[in-house]
Amino acid sequence: MPLFFPRAAVLLLIAPMLCAQRNVHTTRYENVLGTSLELKLQTPTDTIAKRAESATLAEIDRENALLSAWQPNSEFSRWTRTHNTPVKVSPELLDVLSLFESWRQQTHGALDASAETAVRLWKQAEANHRQPTQEELAAAVRTMQQPHWSIDRAAGTATHLDSAPIALNSFAKSYIAGHAANAALAAGATGISLNLGGDIVLRGTLSERVAIANPHADAENDTPIDLILLTNRTIATSGAYRRGVDIHGQHFSHIVDPRTALPAESILSSTVIAPDPGEAGALATAFSVMSPAETKSLAARLRNVDYLLITASGETIASPNWSRRELPHIQPAAFHPPARPKFDLVITLELARIDAARYHRPYVAVWVEDANHQTVKTVALWSQKPRWLDDLRNWYHDDQARVSAGKPALADTVSSATRPPGKYTLRWDGTDDAGKSLPPGPYTILIEAARDHGTYQLMKQEIDFNGRTPRQVTLPENTEIAGATLDYGSHEQ
Repeated sequence: MPLFFPRAAVLLLIAPMLCAQRNVHTTRYENVLGTSLELKLQTPTDTIAKRAESATLAEIDRENALLSAWQPNSEFSRWTRTHNTPVKVSPELLDVLSLFESWRQQTHGALDASAETAVRLWKQAEANHRQPTQEELAAAVRTMQQPHWSIDRAAGTATHLDSAPIALNSFAKSYIAGHAANAALAAGATGISLNLGGDIVLRGTLSERVAIANPHADAENDTPIDLILLTNRTIATSGAYRRGVDIHGQHFSHIVDPRTALPAESILSSTVIAPDPGEAGALATAFSVMSPAETKSLAARLRNVDYLLITASGETIASPNWSRRELPHIQPAAFHPPARPKFDLVITLELARIDAARYHRPYVAVWVEDANHQTVKTVALWSQKPRWLDDLRNWYHDDQARVSAGKPALADTVSSATRPPGKYTLRWDGTDDAGKSLPPGPYTILIEAARDHGTYQLMKQEIDFNGRTPRQVTLPENTEIAGATLDYGSHEQ
């Protein structure tokens, strides 16, 4: 099983730095630590790129075997089955356990590996169709406040002290990503951008523009809430709005406060930039639990840490130096959910899962044609190498026709999305590629998928965009797309 599920608020890695960056090799994988991986490597040759990619993946696999809470034979899982016995453990496990203790102290209990205790309590409550009782919450808090392990660094041992459920997914994914990026540099890459389920590590000569997902409008192609330029840093986002439990129609966040065992609801999204990947991951989780005042106080004691918080009330709170990283056309302001047209189209699709430890994501294009079969909007384009875009032969043919007509190539303007395995959500607001509103009438939605050494698939469905009649259509699955649903109607935020 995978090591981690992705954080709620993902970051969309949308483009290389404003100036061209040469010799950048891009690959995308699904099912890497339970999420997706986008890997960009700047190398002088293709041979070095392949070597650096192999080194990156090998390091991820190696540390997954050490730190996974979901693999029963990982070193961490085996260690949790011991009690009150000093066990010699790997430097990586010893390091992560030490870091958890340090962050537990610095956050005054807001970050705790035993938060898994409260997470399981709420999941069980959902299964029982009721909220946890006050007695159950109090018992969980007592359990989480106990010491869970002791460490002897000189001896290299860790002693597991109790039976409280614990998991390392608060920041171990970021920790592993940092080591994997270092492995790529050691293998000859001069720059790397590694996006592992929304945790983005940048090292060396490669810079990126990074979009911060809007917690109130989080479809793949929704407008981000902010856009920054990043070099030699890590950025991690945690949020309370996508995953969780639902009890009697009320949604509760999957992020819980270990100090109270209650879901953390006041912070919708917490984004942290830091030099160290583990630090960025830890703080993104902790800042989702802590109050803004607590966050400000802790961040002020740390070096080179910036943050952006979106509260449940709609307030945007940024650290003093955050604005220095923003691109000029994005201005810091109080957040308001974007106005939506009365009717729009929500496209939900799920990529087929391949029976493999990890696998390349297929190329996918989603676009809209008018009644004359002319492409009016490319909703999404997920690709790796531009020279292979012609594998998406229907979309590519239309794009080349646009170029011949003197219009810009959509392949140059449409960003790719980085998301975890499972359902992907896209939105079309009834505008064309220039942002102009299109007239009512019939339009056809096309979903095209092609995989290296795999199959080619094309799905299409006509819908009358009349602004009056809602419609839901479920398209039949195929080899590459496990399912797709088109939902035309009013989707208030």
